[in-house]
Amino acid sequence: MRFTTAPALAGIFAALVLTAAPSHAQVVGGSIGGVITDASGAAIPGATVVIRNQETGSERQLVTNGEGLYSAPSVPVGRYSVSATGQGFATQQHDGIIVTVGQSVRANLVLSASQVSQRVEVTDKPAPVDLSTQQTSGLVDERQVKNLPLNGRSYDQLLTLNPATVNYTAQRSGGIGTSNSSVGNMFSVSGRRPQDNLYLLNGVEYTGASLINVTPGGTSGQLLGVDAVREFNVSSDTYSAAFGKRQGAQISIVTASGSNQLHGAAYEFLRNSALDARNYFDQQQIPEFQRNNFGGSLGGPIRHDKVFLFGNYEGYRQNLGLSNVALVPDANARQGLLPTGPGGSLVNVGLAPGVADLLQLWPTPNGAELTDASGRPTGIARAFSNPKQTIREDFGTARADYNLGAKDLLFGVYTIDDSVAHTPTANPFAVIDETLREQVASIEEQHIVSSRLLNTARFGFSRASFYFLGSSTVDVPGFIAGRS
Repeated sequence: MRFTTAPALAGIFAALVLTAAPSHAQVVGGSIGGVITDASGAAIPGATVVIRNQETGSERQLVTNGEGLYSAPSVPVGRYSVSATGQGFATQQHDGIIVTVGQSVRANLVLSASQVSQRVEVTDKPAPVDLSTQQTSGLVDERQVKNLPLNGRSYDQLLTLNPATVNYTAQRSGGIGTSNSSVGNMFSVSGRRPQDNLYLLNGVEYTGASLINVTPGGTSGQLLGVDAVREFNVSSDTYSAAFGKRQGAQISIVTASGSNQLHGAAYEFLRNSALDARNYFDQQQIPEFQRNNFGGSLGGPIRHDKVFLFGNYEGYRQNLGLSNVALVPDANARQGLLPTGPGGSLVNVGLAPGVADLLQLWPTPNGAELTDASGRPTGIARAFSNPKQTIREDFGTARADYNLGAKDLLFGVYTIDDSVAHTPTANPFAVIDETLREQVASIEEQHIVSSRLLNTARFGFSRASFYFLGSSTVDVPGFIAGRS
């Protein structure tokens, strides 16, 4: 049986944002705003404010309004410095200002009068509580994404760090070979259904292939790419008009990028059955189990302060012996002997032509026979087995950032997750072959029209498709002679 779905999202979004007053955070990045005053607390209109990305060297120049306010919306995530100067005032600079996805940072500067060239630098200490956002949100920052332990390196498990978030994966309906099995982890946020959540990757929908729940994830059930993710933010309950489409949580994911410093990593994580205990349903030995997570990432400058590249690859390989038990015809039933006589005595009903071959679709029993409430045999027995499930998944991300000039920023990202799973059912002679591919591409250009006008254009494409095929490991004749 074959199921496919390919939801695609493509469009160009242009936003004109006035920066005369503080603006709220955009979907992809955050924002920086504040007020410039003198030592007496009086506002300084017309002061020049320069916001510089300390990782890539890109700058944005603003001018305060009549109330001394400045605001820089749609700022890419990263570490920034903010400097301000005015006629007759010494330049002051705040370093180490962290901008995170979906949140606003307030950086107020106090300028002192000066008759000589003078510069004052202050290192910023982030506030423990974000007071600027209107929506209820929870940031999972870069340190948490990279350092907190994960079983399988599925970073969406960190969603439960936020209050009112429950991992709903174990309660979902649909078994192997259904569209609901082709998704990653599922979460209920603030009591809403998991399918109400919307995942955004760099501002573009990150969709899954399921017909029921569009939660992204591969055939492994994991959402790979820990090294490709810089941070993500979960907004729930109420949020601004920058979000939409679904009424559940809005999960905004931002990928890592290159910077002026070369950075990267290589890794491999291993699990195997030598470290496991025997399952209750295992028979004489522990089933085979090997899992390998391996990959690497590398980012850095192609041209200092201008062009940056980042790439990431992660591979997932798993061989898992499943602990299965199936109800099958017992040894007598396979010979046409059924316990339908008085007191459960065996009656030879015989086997119709071709039925003996079709009985090969069930494994031979190796467990106890079942009896009814009165203790009589039923002709059914248990068959324990440890068929092997194999999963191959490959995840990759490539990102390029280009500082076109003092007024233009451009970046493009492409992400792909390609996976295949070969999964036996409870009957080890029946297997499901599943192929799943998810792709997200985005391009964004940001142009500063003036110190009070900003234009952002974004193009995005998101697609997911899956393929299911059921088959049997046993070669038996078809129901029609000469046909399989």
